[in-house]
Parts: sequence; C-alpha cells; structure tokens
Amino acid sequence: MSIQAETELVVRSTTEVDEGDHERFTHIVLEGYTPKDGEFVALNNSVVEGMVNATPVRALCGKIWVPGRDPQKYPVCATCKEIATSLGWSLPGG
Repeated sequence: MSIQAETELVVRSTTEVDEGDHERFTHIVLEGYTPKDGEFVALNNSVVEGMVNATPVRALCGKIWVPGRDPQKYPVCATCKEIATSLGWSLPGG
C-alpha cells in the first residue's frame, strides 16, 4: 500500500528596494498643454515649483514624488518614455 502526501507549493515574490531606488530614474512630467488655436494651459504640475515649494508632481507613468535631484544624472523611466513616444513626442537625446 502506497501513501501519497499532497504538497502545495506557495511562491511569493517580493522585491526589496534599497533606500533611494525609486528615485533612480528621470520621469517625464506633463506640466501643461497648448490646444490648437489656443494659449498654454497649466496643469498645476510644475517640476520647478515642486523643487522650490517641496510639492509633489505626477509623472506620465503615474509616479508621484517631490522632485529634488538632478534629472540628468539618471536614465529616463522606460514607462514614461514609452508613453511619451506613443503620443508622438520627441525626447531629447532620442
């Protein structure tokens, strides 16, 4: 007589984030837009204002943060870049 035991394998995936990992990308922020035959419309999402007043901004990818680091030191967020290029925007250096 053979006895078989049922075993359930549960796999959980966790990602450890070192302090500051979430800041290691340059995100693209839409600060406003200019409609056809119209003037610039601000969206209250200014990176400069965020840096000066420590107020959060929202990137195209959805990330919300208070900007404070030099964006030229980090690679562009792949999700932000994909969204921007799908909208037909040209990006510096690309």
